[in-house]
Amino acid sequence: MECKEVEILLVEDNPNDVKLTLRALKKHNLANKVHVVTDGAEALDYIFAKNHYANRKIEETPKVILLDIKLPKLNGLEVLEKIKADKRTRSIPVVILTSSNQETDMVKSYKLGANSYITKPVEFDKFVNAVSKLGFYWLLLNETPQ
Repeated sequence: MECKEVEILLVEDNPNDVKLTLRALKKHNLANKVHVVTDGAEALDYIFAKNHYANRKIEETPKVILLDIKLPKLNGLEVLEKIKADKRTRSIPVVILTSSNQETDMVKSYKLGANSYITKPVEFDKFVNAVSKLGFYWLLLNETPQ
């Protein structure tokens, strides 16, 4: 599999949420370099350049990871913990983008090193607005060390 530079890694198992997120990013010209994975195990394979993604350079990290919590195989909190525990990947900004508004999920996300926690709005227009602002901030405004 050929891997090109990725700015956003979207980790989402719900196909409708994937479509909405990509549509929102595309509407604001932020969807050029998005890679989508649908479970926690595949997310870690991508991030750590293993298995199907072994040809990817681990040093070429996404600018931001949009991570759902409720995922098959490994949940988002487990993925977040592994990303932040590894010195090669801990500086990658991880935004929890989830339908869970449970306080315990939010607290645990921040304790594990999440950079932001966003509850997905139910209404389409609000969802598009939230995702576009999120993409704009993390791709265009946020600065990270080289």
